[in-house]
Amino acid sequence: MPSDLAILSGAGALPPDLANAYPDALCITFTGIAHSLTGRTEDHSFDRLGSLFTTLKERGIRRVVLAGSMHRPALNPENFDAFMLQIAPQLVAAFKLGDDGLLRFVIKMFETQGFTVCGAHELLPELTATAGIVSQVAPLPEHLEDIDRGLALLGLLSEADIGQSSVFENGLCLGVETLQGTDALLGFVAQTPPHLRRGHRGVLVKAPKTGQDLRVDMPAIGPDTIRAVQVAGLAGLAIAAGRVLVLEPDQTRALVSEFGLFFVAREI
Repeated sequence: MPSDLAILSGAGALPPDLANAYPDALCITFTGIAHSLTGRTEDHSFDRLGSLFTTLKERGIRRVVLAGSMHRPALNPENFDAFMLQIAPQLVAAFKLGDDGLLRFVIKMFETQGFTVCGAHELLPELTATAGIVSQVAPLPEHLEDIDRGLALLGLLSEADIGQSSVFENGLCLGVETLQGTDALLGFVAQTPPHLRRGHRGVLVKAPKTGQDLRVDMPAIGPDTIRAVQVAGLAGLAIAAGRVLVLEPDQTRALVSEFGLFFVAREI
């Protein structure tokens, strides 16, 4: 029986993991958006979403999952189909609401068309971590204090729709994630002058924003994150239990062990 699932793919390791787990799913890519799928895919344009919805319905698709990183597309109104022309005013308004507002609009758009929007964590629950110490190395009491401070700051920043990560060291904030992403944050931390980093090594803290819809914008870490944590001179990382994806989990945990880092999942 054909699958009723469609994987709408962006870049990164998550879409291939989903495609491997659900080999009968319909894999959709988008013109101008990088992706890492290697099997059979169908390409669609954001300028012609009406065509996409027609395809999904003709294929018997009932569930969709948006997976992988995507930048905001450069839309060309001259190429809009009838559906895009119809929703253009609402889309323009959604673009002004920040990432969360735009993603809520996208979810509502798919649901209005009769599709169920699934989260990758619902389809691959093994990619999240349960609460506890994931690594062989345990955080010190001072690290736990830094984690508490990092989570508290992320809670305050949620209302401003700013980032999903912070770095704390010796009770001080070395940086917060902004539009440039976690790798940029950790690169910035790595360049912090040594005289500002006296004391114990710090921690990367990653958690979703308050009220964030995890179906389409769930925070994620992976091997590259662990390498960047090491280069930044941090002692480890803490994530929200069950609410942050751990991509390529075997390699991620292997690097945590290789670098002697601690890795904690916190219930929040």
